[in-house]
Amino acid sequence: MLLEHSGQLGGMGTLGNVSIFMGVGNVTGIYRELVSEVMPNYLPQSHQGSIRPQYSPFNVRHYLNTKLEKEGVKVYYHTSFIAAIKEGDTVTGVIANTREGLKAFLGRSIIDCTGDARVAQDAGVPTHSGREDDGLTQPMTLMFMMQNTGKQVKLYLPDDCYYYESVSELPQGRHLYWEYNDDGMLLVNMTRVKGNGAKIEDINNAEKEGLRQVFSVAHYLQRNGFETYALSHIPGQIGVRETNQIEGMYTLTEQDLTDGRRFGDVVAQTNYEIDIHSPDGKKTCDERQLSGYDIPYRCMVPLQVKGLLVAGRCISATHVAMSSMRVQATCYALGQAAGIAAACAVEENIQLDQVSIPKLHERLADQGVVFVKEV
Repeated sequence: MLLEHSGQLGGMGTLGNVSIFMGVGNVTGIYRELVSEVMPNYLPQSHQGSIRPQYSPFNVRHYLNTKLEKEGVKVYYHTSFIAAIKEGDTVTGVIANTREGLKAFLGRSIIDCTGDARVAQDAGVPTHSGREDDGLTQPMTLMFMMQNTGKQVKLYLPDDCYYYESVSELPQGRHLYWEYNDDGMLLVNMTRVKGNGAKIEDINNAEKEGLRQVFSVAHYLQRNGFETYALSHIPGQIGVRETNQIEGMYTLTEQDLTDGRRFGDVVAQTNYEIDIHSPDGKKTCDERQLSGYDIPYRCMVPLQVKGLLVAGRCISATHVAMSSMRVQATCYALGQAAGIAAACAVEENIQLDQVSIPKLHERLADQGVVFVKEV
């Protein structure tokens, strides 16, 4: 059973128009399955590869609808988390707001994929946010698309927006866009709003400021090399890079990444770079290449609470470590492993921290997951 906050599946890939996969060095599992069925021209022959496919968020949205329906997954759309249900120290379900009011959803294994660790926090799992010294998180970005119309477009800039003269005046101080396919679609990642997306006032400001910047950046691009491109799609919500991290059985660290550490309970692998958009609001990024590392299962197992796993960007990791593991393909891998582990716990009537890692690896292999010695 899947409780979906919005009206569409796919997370930021569809909701936030983050419609490009960053290279992770290991195209495997559910990620490989999706690429092979939606964008097969990007699929590498082996599981090793650092592809960066630009895709249609609309096609992926439809694919996920039909895929989950085919696999027998019950999806509840427009269902928002309200509170965790606990018996002692064990999470046994959640209260959620649906189109028919409040409902209780019970389960033997609960997986928190909210991105903000909402279930975990409410259940009493310790969490932390942002940098260790000041708690500041990476800024938010509203990505958007522009379509090549083949003819000069009419410029439009709302009164409360910005007239950017040069690259240095842009929110990120740089150009960052992709046009990898032959459909004339330009994907733009050039806005930046300081704040924590899990805080009410910060997200309120970011949704308005992000939209101002979209119109402003599009106007700049239309004056500087993209004169025939029209603003064609602005997603319904801003993209949030970082909010809360749980305290888990193991915390992924910067040294784990830079040392290329391997773990016996590996559930995901990536060589995506350390990629920290300045939490201070500066027009900078801390980017450092990595040779590849493992993410252990223990990062998804929270402290102090049973019956719950956490997958996605809010796993147990430091500010620097999460800047690398936060991208979509890695989150897919974590979610796949969490689902299998949850099923194993139910089948064997054991706690989630007691799941056999060899059995988990066997099940992952059955679903096409391949771990490589070097990524």
